Amino acid sequence: MAKPTKIKLINQDYLEITWDNGKVIKYPLKFLRDESPDASNKGETVLWKHYAPPPKAKISPLGYEIEKIDIVGNYAIQITWKDGYNYGIYSWDLLERYGEYLEVKNNLHQDFKHDK
Repeated sequence: MAKPTKIKLINQDYLEITWDNGKVIKYPLKFLRDESPDASNKGETVLWKHYAPPPKAKISPLGYEIEKIDIVGNYAIQITWKDGYNYGIYSWDLLERYGEYLEVKNNLHQDFKHDK
């Protein structure tokens, strides 16, 4: 598993993470907030039973801006958003998977642009 060597906020638009494997990934803040890995957003599983999350409330514009980022142990970050929301811990493993998803998504969009 890769680990971040640098975490940088870019203009309240992106969180840029430089990984020890040489990758640099820009995570859109809207994506990180919408995909927050907490139970109130994703639901949870207890004893093989899945509990769906409650209906999502509308997020204010401040909800997509970062107030602060805390390191959790040696394995994750916790983001506090400007609307006070601070649930969910983004592990290095999860952020790597999100980065892979974003790379594929961006490459697909590039392919469609070239086909036209």
